[in-house]
Amino acid sequence: QVQLVESGGGAVQAGGSLRLSCATSGRTSSSYAMGWFRQAPGKEREPVAAISRSGGSTSYADSAKGRFTISRDNAKNTVYLQMNSLKPDDTAVYYCAAAGRPIAFREYEYTHWGQGTQVTVSS
Repeated sequence: QVQLVESGGGAVQAGGSLRLSCATSGRTSSSYAMGWFRQAPGKEREPVAAISRSGGSTSYADSAKGRFTISRDNAKNTVYLQMNSLKPDDTAVYYCAAAGRPIAFREYEYTHWGQGTQVTVSS
């Protein structure tokens, strides 16, 4: 089992940046592909970015391409989401998730979830 704890959320103005972190405990994070998802008020949860176990492969939602970067430090059991050029539409609760496979793109592939961290972007 693995436990996930997100941090780094907050309130920023449009154009600003935030870096989210997801600390894992329990089973080593290198055993899992990791992903970031988000859920805005009144909307379904959607994928943002994913990274393979090794960190060698990444995938992004169209809304995140060119602005967000997912990375991981397996020695620190931590996954990051660097978010630049933030927009009001990025306002959501951001969730970190783990999948017990080399890489995962779909929500149903993820078996472990954090509690989420709020990101609010004002115009």
